[in-house]
Amino acid sequence: MISALATVMLANLQYGWTLFVNPIHDENHWNRAAIQVAFTILIFVNTWLAPFEGWLVDRHGPRPVVMAGGVFTAISWFLNSEAHSLSGLYAGAIVGGLALGCVFGTCMGTALKWFPDKRGLAAGVIAAGYGLGAAVTTIPLAHMIRADGYRHTFLFFGLLQGIVILVLGALLVKPPHTPQTGQGTSARPGKSIYEGPELTPVQVIRTGVFWLTYLVYLLIAFGGMVMTAQLGPIARDFGLESRMVVLFGITAPVLTLAVSIDNFANGITRPISGFLSDVIGRENMMLLMFSLEACALLGMAVAGRSPYGFLVFAALTFLFWGEIFVIFPAICGDSFGIRNAAANNGLLYTAKGASALAVPLASMLVAATGTWNSVLITASACSLTAGLLAKFVLVRMRKRMRLAEVSA
Repeated sequence: MISALATVMLANLQYGWTLFVNPIHDENHWNRAAIQVAFTILIFVNTWLAPFEGWLVDRHGPRPVVMAGGVFTAISWFLNSEAHSLSGLYAGAIVGGLALGCVFGTCMGTALKWFPDKRGLAAGVIAAGYGLGAAVTTIPLAHMIRADGYRHTFLFFGLLQGIVILVLGALLVKPPHTPQTGQGTSARPGKSIYEGPELTPVQVIRTGVFWLTYLVYLLIAFGGMVMTAQLGPIARDFGLESRMVVLFGITAPVLTLAVSIDNFANGITRPISGFLSDVIGRENMMLLMFSLEACALLGMAVAGRSPYGFLVFAALTFLFWGEIFVIFPAICGDSFGIRNAAANNGLLYTAKGASALAVPLASMLVAATGTWNSVLITASACSLTAGLLAKFVLVRMRKRMRLAEVSA
């Protein structure tokens, strides 16, 4: 529960970012692609330092790492509030990336160790906090940006989030030592979950299973990362940013309402998807959700210029995408063991950082083609390909790896 609350307080660093992009552009007149480089840096630093941060957690426990993440959270948004140049904004993104890695990666790896028999559900609860945290704070965040400016909002929420994470981190304890499973591997009775050997990070990167899983992660992460960072610019280009709509008796701008609903969908899908993946198998869940994600992105391309079409298909995009932060840590634990779960998951998590390179590239593609459909259709194709690879190629590779270990 403490780990989940820590990720709740962290969520705005990633999922609240899109609310700041247009105000930053309007005040400073910086190119939007250049502004979005900050988001790419944030995710890149977060993911590419995750293996090292996971190594620290595996050896020293979660407490010092999460507490450091709280400090980095406050510093990051303080730097953003004072940034009067792109280099200042990029500096804040670097520190924010450290915060994301220290908190989210640590809490995820720790959850896998505490609940080795329910990895999907455990990962889902932690990941849900990361999505739902932004859903809860979207409306006050957007209101403060309009009322007091984006700089004051960065400062206030940065200090608030950082202090709470620091306090929560001090309450965390190190999970008990999980003994190595030895030579034997097994499939859980009655379930489609295949247990792999206990591997170190060096051994993991020598397996074909890791690299195919990495490719699948890259393909599915592409569309969601673009939507996460570019939802504000997409709404503006569709002429919907300040358009007022009424939904369930609530009147609000399309973008504010969309971000709130999207983050709720992004959060609620994670524990449900994690639980279902424990039952029906990781690859089956991937094929189902990634195919639906492809449909949602196509729907955004076709109907997203309508206010309600934008709300519906943006929400569906995040509903079918958010489970990747559950499925991939769980399949990593299934395939490579849990003794080095934090470090191994950190290696796989770098795929998210690589996919973030698509965010500024998407802005450039839109500038070249004059339409967001080029980006949305490409992302849809990548999502469908990811699901097909997972179901029809990855599942066989994982079975072969398990059988090879049993016969060794």
